[in-house]
Amino acid sequence: MYVIAHPESTHHIDGLVGGWYDAPLTATGLRAAAAIAESLRATIPAHAEVELYSSDLQRAAQAADIIGELLHVPAVLEPRLREKSYGEAEGKPQEWLRERFITPPAVGERMGHHDGIPGSETMGAFGERVYAAMDTILASDCAHQIVVTHGGALTFAVASWTKLPIEALAYARFHGASGSITELREDDYFRNRQVVRLGDTSHLTAGIDALR
Repeated sequence: MYVIAHPESTHHIDGLVGGWYDAPLTATGLRAAAAIAESLRATIPAHAEVELYSSDLQRAAQAADIIGELLHVPAVLEPRLREKSYGEAEGKPQEWLRERFITPPAVGERMGHHDGIPGSETMGAFGERVYAAMDTILASDCAHQIVVTHGGALTFAVASWTKLPIEALAYARFHGASGSITELREDDYFRNRQVVRLGDTSHLTAGIDALR
């Protein structure tokens, strides 16, 4: 499985809260999506069966369309792969959120903690949503699956694939920068599940160098 954190979106450069705010990719983000597609094409055997799933927010769906076009596979839009909802903060300046955000406690109840923003999700609700999406995706026995999602959702996608209990995510996180590829692999003998590469962005540098 390849878990993609969507590349640069307009909300990144505008300093706006993302979440379910439906911002498109920037020109840089579109070029990064093409580099992601090329990297996946070079990694996945040409005649292998591939499935492609994506958050339905346009910054992820745009990247999935570019990947799907090169790999000749349609993207299945899955709303449960969306980023954490920030409720009333979405689309507002990051400073607006910082002034109102209630940080989780260092110890104690963290997954059920509410950040104080009306309409926002707890991390527990967010995680359960992404885990449910991954259960649906992993019910398929397709050898090569691609999941295009968001930076925050990536943690739950990877944790679900490795069969970590959701309670472990009260503290643990997997980081993948915008435009990164995380490669997950199950070996054929022991059936162990390995994080082969996490948050790899080397393809973005290679893509820039190729344009020079």
